Amino acid sequence: MRKIKTEEEKVANKISDIISDTRLDLDKVGYHIAETAPTTTYNRLLLITEAAEFEKENNDVIRARNAF
Repeated sequence: MRKIKTEEEKVANKISDIISDTRLDLDKVGYHIAETAPTTTYNRLLLITEAAEFEKENNDVIRARNAF
């Protein structure tokens, strides 16, 4: 049975696909976001990053507990 992806999952996959390209200069991307995007966009990117860090850290802790 196929799981239907939520809009958030679709966006997360798109963002991941875009930034995984190692030819992309992320410093320049950051520069252009700072220069052209509204502050709201910057703040929302920070929220995404913080949420990803939190989930990654919690998943690592859960895996470490299950390893024992």
